[in-house]
Amino acid sequence: MGLIDGVLGLLFGGGRNVVRDTVEVFRENAHEGAARSAEVQTKAMELHGAEFDRANKGAFDTIMDGVNRLPRPMLALGTLALFVSAMVSPIWFAERMQGIALVPEPLWWLLGVIVSFYFGARHQVKTQQFQRDIAASMTRVPQVIENIQQLRALRSGDKGVAETGEDAALTLASLDPDANPALEAWRKRVA
Repeated sequence: MGLIDGVLGLLFGGGRNVVRDTVEVFRENAHEGAARSAEVQTKAMELHGAEFDRANKGAFDTIMDGVNRLPRPMLALGTLALFVSAMVSPIWFAERMQGIALVPEPLWWLLGVIVSFYFGARHQVKTQQFQRDIAASMTRVPQVIENIQQLRALRSGDKGVAETGEDAALTLASLDPDANPALEAWRKRVA
């Protein structure tokens, strides 16, 4: 017994576990790895959220956000203006379109790429903002559920109602209000 105690004490004694320590040289401790991974993900989400925090935006960021909002309305209004100009002054419109016909095809391709990247990037930003808003809403779900449960507990019909079963007379008796001497005294005084 002493030999077994000595070997086990050597392996597991002194507040350490030689087997675990040896295995962790070759394989990561899953619990500690998960904790480190969660910490890294939390930090990354905090940094990502701070990058898009609207409260910390300066004047330059605000101006650039405004400039980024201009192309879509300008394209839409510009297209409508072309239709109006074609109806108001067909000769002037035809002259401008002849000028556009002289634009080389590679410039059209370049314009297409620029517009595609702009709108694609804009779509991605809006999608990320939407996902962040959904995540923020999901963090409030437990509080909302608790509030709903508390509100349901306050319903007047839920508390103090007798279970009358199928007895109609008992049901009618439970719905009949009890006499209230204070209310009766007040009614006599007011009347």
